[in-house]
This record gives sequence, structure tokens and C-alpha cells, in this order.
Amino acid sequence: MRADERLPAGLGPALEATARGSEQGHVVVALPSHSMPQRLLDHHASHLPALEHRALLEGLRLAHTPGARVVVVTCAEPGPGVLDYYARLARPDAPDEVRDRLSCLVVDDAGARGVSAKLLEHPRLLERLRAEIGDRPAVIEPWNVTPDESAVALALGVPVNGGPPELWSAGFKSASRRLLRDAGVPIPRGVEDVHDAGEVATAVLRLRDSGTVDRIVVKLDNSGAGEGNWIMPTRDDVGRELSWAELADHVRDHVPAWFLADLAAGGVVEELVTAEGLTSPSAQVEILPGGEVVVRATHDQVLGGEGGQVFTGSRFPADPSYAGDLAAHAAALAGRLAALGAVGPLSVDFVAWADDGRPALAAVDVNLRKGGTSHSLDVLKHLVPGSYDAPAGRWVADRDGGARCYRSGDTVSVAAGAVTDAAGAVAAAEAAGLAFDHARGTGVVLHMFPSLELEGTVGVTAVGRTAEEAERLYAAVPAALGGAGVDPAP
Repeated sequence: MRADERLPAGLGPALEATARGSEQGHVVVALPSHSMPQRLLDHHASHLPALEHRALLEGLRLAHTPGARVVVVTCAEPGPGVLDYYARLARPDAPDEVRDRLSCLVVDDAGARGVSAKLLEHPRLLERLRAEIGDRPAVIEPWNVTPDESAVALALGVPVNGGPPELWSAGFKSASRRLLRDAGVPIPRGVEDVHDAGEVATAVLRLRDSGTVDRIVVKLDNSGAGEGNWIMPTRDDVGRELSWAELADHVRDHVPAWFLADLAAGGVVEELVTAEGLTSPSAQVEILPGGEVVVRATHDQVLGGEGGQVFTGSRFPADPSYAGDLAAHAAALAGRLAALGAVGPLSVDFVAWADDGRPALAAVDVNLRKGGTSHSLDVLKHLVPGSYDAPAGRWVADRDGGARCYRSGDTVSVAAGAVTDAAGAVAAAEAAGLAFDHARGTGVVLHMFPSLELEGTVGVTAVGRTAEEAERLYAAVPAALGGAGVDPAP
């Protein structure tokens, strides 16, 4: 193992020291690293501050953990009042006390790179973080774990809840299909280790050997958020099957040059699953030190973008008709990864449809990291402490034993000029009666405030006692903020 892939020991004791309710002094370093392929970083460069600021919701853990301090590493200082807002959410009865325990370490660098890489170039900031931690137990909660996050952990001497980095590639598309297949998890028909137009065409012919195929999706091995997927037909306009040469020419003529360049490093060809009422659920799992697998949640994802491949939001929990199967499949995959030494959070994305009246599932992606549902789940678990009943597919609140559901989205629109900053958005939501009600354990939490000025959008998580209540709260936000609308229902 290379030196930059070692991780500090002691994750188990650190997680025990930082558990909910702990009165022992400790530090949680939220590291929204987003160490991704450069093309994704370039594409999302202006959006990185908003993505990083999802980690500010880690501060809500201070509601029930008096010994905790949370430090969020980010490239952009939160706007005025943002940390105060989260402190009030955590403890409306003692916001100043919480605010004293919530801080940001700002790496002033707006470049298209992950914040871990930026932090490593600033020894004084690393020293400030070491001083903040002192001799207290600490843990790093990263978005993902690559050699950059490993290097940060080593520089601080603090264990990281994820990794090890040498397993990062196990979540790549070809490798994850093999792991899913070995774990007995259903996957779409497909071919791994495809590198160019000719191999895409050959893969289509192989799929035809096992049945008809109309459309395929080509996925880059190292990609995420659906942005490394390319959907293409395998027939012409009159339904005739394209030949090998025609398929290869179609790829060369229509697929962007950057996609073909990245495909040289590897990808997969999968049959594009289509069915009436198709949904895109996911399951979130954590591998604890020692290898225990815990299912944390299931969601129905809301997808958008070209081809409906880009995550925009979610509903929790997933449809009860298949939530239990999602959990079982994800746990089986996590068990395989645990045997390889993986720890920390991961998720598995699926497609679901009705097959002769019964739900059918196929796994389409593995994410060895946090994802688009992680921050919304933080809202629920910190503001309405409880546990996820995986077989039943429901959240059980500690306080009243009741269920909770939520609807979350990252791109709720705000009318131009209606609300321009976090303070205005929070005030508008509160004036509309949407603020989080701690007594009921329901209400709206706002996040991703940097998008307000940049794109006229804001992130929203709406928690209800029923799915219908969560939807009503979520749908009320645009009008409260003077906005144009929310993510459309699938």
C-alpha cells in the first residue's frame, strides 16, 4: 500500500466518542471533498460552494451532542446569518451555545478542485485545524475518500469515516457491476470494460444474443450524478437493427469528443431499462469498523436533466412495496465491500418497475461515498432523532414512536429579485409558517444558499409525519419565496 493511501487508526473509538448524546469533548471535521474527475469539477466549478455548504447540516448534530464541536471545511465563507440559522435550528432554546461550537475553516480558493486538494496547499490552515482539535477525540466525515482525503487525515492524525482510498475504484461502473453480480443483486443486462466505439458496437451485438435491445446507456467508469451517461438507440427510425458498423459510426458521430476520450479509460454498456411507471430508488448503507453493515435509509430519487439521468432531489422513505428489497440488496453488496476492508457510508442506485403486478428491481450504480441524499438524511436524524426500520421501510422517531417522511430538492426556484440572500429566504419561509417545528418534528429546512445569487435556487428539505404532509410543505416553499416552481414529480 502506498504511503498516501494509509489512514490513521482509531476510527472505532473515535465514532464511539462522537456518537449522539456524547458529553465527552470531541471534534467532527466535515470535509465536503468532492474529489471527482476534472471534467466534473470544471462543469460544477461555480456550483461547488453550494455543494460544499450541504455539509453545514452536519452542525445540526450539535442539537443532541453536548460534547461536540463541528468544523466545516469549505472554499466559501457562508453568508451572514447562515451559521446562526443552523444554530437556531439545532437548539432554539440555546442558539448561542450551539453557535460557539459550530465553525468553518475557509480555504479561499475558488478553483475547480476538491477542497481537500486546496487544503493540503495551506499548511497554516492545517495547523489551525490541528490546534482546534487539540488532544480531543476527532473524526473526519468526508464526502468521498481518495488519496487527497487520506493525506489530510494523515496530516491531522485523525481517522476518517470512509475508504480506504485504494477501494475508490471498486465503485467504478465496471467493477461495481461485478461486485453486484457476485453479491446476487439483480442488474440490467450489460457488458463491462468497454473502451471505444467499436467495443460499444460489439457490446450491443452481445446483448442481442440474449434478447432484444432497443436503447442502451453507455456509462463512463469514473463518473457520477448521471453526468457520465450517454443514451443511444440501437435501431434506425423504422425499427431496423443497426449493424456493427452503423452502431460504431453512430457513436463516433454523435457522442461528444470528451466522452470518447474518457471512455478510453473504461466504461460499461447497459440495456436502458424502460417501463411504464419506472422509478429510481436508492438505498443508503454504512459499514462500521469491524464490518457490521447498517442500512440507514431508502429513497425514491427525483431525476432530471437530459435523458432523466441527473439527481435533483428525493423522497424518503422509498415506496414500501420495494423498500425492504432495496435494503436487503444494498446490505448484500455492502457485505462484499466490508470483506474487502471498506468502511463508512455508501449507496446503491436502482431502477424499479412493475413486472406482472410485482415490483422488480435492478441495481444501476454504486457510490462509495456520500451522495445527494446524505444532507437531507442529516436533517432528519439530527432534528428528529430515531432509527430506520429497514424491513418496514420507515423512520421511527425516538420521541413519539411515530413515522417521519421528507421531500428534498436541491433546485427549488426563487423569482428574480424576490429573495437574494439566506436571511431573506429564512425570513420568508418563517413568515409563511413553514419553519421547522421542534414540538411536532415537522417543517422546512433550507440549504445550499450560495445558489440563490448564482442560479436563483435554494435547497429544501421538508419533513412531515406523512408523505403527503412532506409534499405539501415542500410544494409551499416556492410561493413563500416568490419562486417559479419546484422539481417536477416523476
